[in-house]
Amino acid sequence: IPPSFLFLSHDVKAPDGGWGWAVLAGGFVITGFSYAFPKAVSVFFKELIREFGVGYSDCAWISSILLAMLYGTGPLCSVLVNKFGCRPVMMVGGLFASLGMILASLATSILHIYICTGVITGLGLALNFQPSLIMLNRYFSEKRPLANGLSAAGSPVALCCLSPLGQVLQYHYGWRGGFLILGGLLLNCCACGALMRPLVGPKKPQGQELQAVDEAEKKPKPKKKLLDFSVFKDRGFLIYAIAASIMVLGLFVPPVFVVSYAKEMGNEDTKSALLLTILGFIDIFARPTCGLIAGMKWVRPRCVYLFSFAILFNECHCMVLLLFWQATDYPGLVVFCIFFGLSYGMVGALQFEVLMAIVGTKKFSSALGLVLLMEAIAVLVGPPGVILASIVICMGNFLCIKKKPDEPEAHLENGAPAEMEKLNSLLEAEGAAP
Repeated sequence: IPPSFLFLSHDVKAPDGGWGWAVLAGGFVITGFSYAFPKAVSVFFKELIREFGVGYSDCAWISSILLAMLYGTGPLCSVLVNKFGCRPVMMVGGLFASLGMILASLATSILHIYICTGVITGLGLALNFQPSLIMLNRYFSEKRPLANGLSAAGSPVALCCLSPLGQVLQYHYGWRGGFLILGGLLLNCCACGALMRPLVGPKKPQGQELQAVDEAEKKPKPKKKLLDFSVFKDRGFLIYAIAASIMVLGLFVPPVFVVSYAKEMGNEDTKSALLLTILGFIDIFARPTCGLIAGMKWVRPRCVYLFSFAILFNECHCMVLLLFWQATDYPGLVVFCIFFGLSYGMVGALQFEVLMAIVGTKKFSSALGLVLLMEAIAVLVGPPGVILASIVICMGNFLCIKKKPDEPEAHLENGAPAEMEKLNSLLEAEGAAP
């Protein structure tokens, strides 16, 4: 049995560097494609309206389906990752993402584009996004907040690049040629997937290796859970999941409407579009900076409160600027975009770091899939409630997750108490894990 199968486990210490930087680079690209692609496709909406004789709302369903697949297929991605591993799932996902756009370039109806771009490409991006986060969590521990911040910066960088690229492609090649070229561009997801080399422990001498094989064969193998619902018994996870579901209700609204609002005020199209460029530019630097701050020795144990502040800051300044100040002139909107880009970047850098710290490495795959599904449901169902999300995660963590006075100080391992992870491992091995 090759050593890669013997010592590949969640218990291998995160190297916090080395090949992890290549994994980070792949995660940067995947995050960019996943979040920016649904918005970049909107560049082609005018051509699609003219081609198929549909309304703007009909075309908007393309981006909606893409986002629904990205979030709603979370549990499916968790099952596939737990069964096959991150690298093969990502490479297959890259093929799906590319195939969907290539088939969409041959579309004869808007329904065809819904299926190809929305469902197939959306599924492909989902199969890349979630495993990239899981691999990042396995390769980084001490430097994980910074790694998460750098990876999350891929979203605004890709948005600043893909939207202008889409306009150029549409001008020179039409929407069909643009879709075909973007499909080829998405094949880079396969290259990023190939970077996700499984984390392998140090190779043992041949004698010890054979002895480890014999011992492994003698021990009864616990049944592997493809989707671990026991995370719902974790109060920290429940608080996070509820808060995250509430948060997404209004988090994405301002970037969507700020350009339209500026146009209604009488500003030119290019001047209005510049607002999103300003927002994205601030976002690019806010994410890694926030990750660097979150990794500080004093801040990291209190990272959940920093996340709570980021959510509250994001919503409160929106209310102050738009409701009280009312931002009736262009400079007011510029100030709004600067502060929103800052707070939006803080939320983007911290949202998955906090989840990793709460559930630990072993259950992160299942926890991430279930959280994404809950967020997808929340986006479809409810009205804005971002302030409530801040209150839930802050007060819930403070009131419901208290350490007993006589409890010994636990060392953190990948963001979760090491003793608790070892206990859970023993319980699972005995078939008694909750």
